[in-house]
Amino acid sequence: MFLDVIFYLAGAVLDLLWWAVVLAVIVQLLVQFGVLDTRNRLVWTISDFLDRVTNPLFRRIRGVLPNFGPVDLSPLVVLLLITATQMLLGALRGYLWRGGLYF
Repeated sequence: MFLDVIFYLAGAVLDLLWWAVVLAVIVQLLVQFGVLDTRNRLVWTISDFLDRVTNPLFRRIRGVLPNFGPVDLSPLVVLLLITATQMLLGALRGYLWRGGLYF
C-alpha cells in the first residue's frame, strides 16, 4: 500500500515534469515567433513559471552537450531522461512484485 503511493507520486511528478518541458518549448517558440507577447502579464507569468521549472534541468544538460549553434537539444534529452526514469520505475515495481517484496 505504501509503495503504491510512492510509485504513484513519483510517476505523477515525472508526468507533470514531462508536460512542463513540452509546454516550455511550445511557449518559448511562440514567444520567439512573435505569436505571444511577454508584455501580457498572463503570458509572462506562464513563461516565467515554466522557465523556472525547466531551466535548471536544461542548464545541466547544456553543460554536457556539445554546442550545436542555434539548435537546442536539451529539451529532447530531458524528455528522454524522464521517459527512461519512468520505465525504470515500472521495471523496479515489477521486480519488487515478482520478488515478493511488493504487496
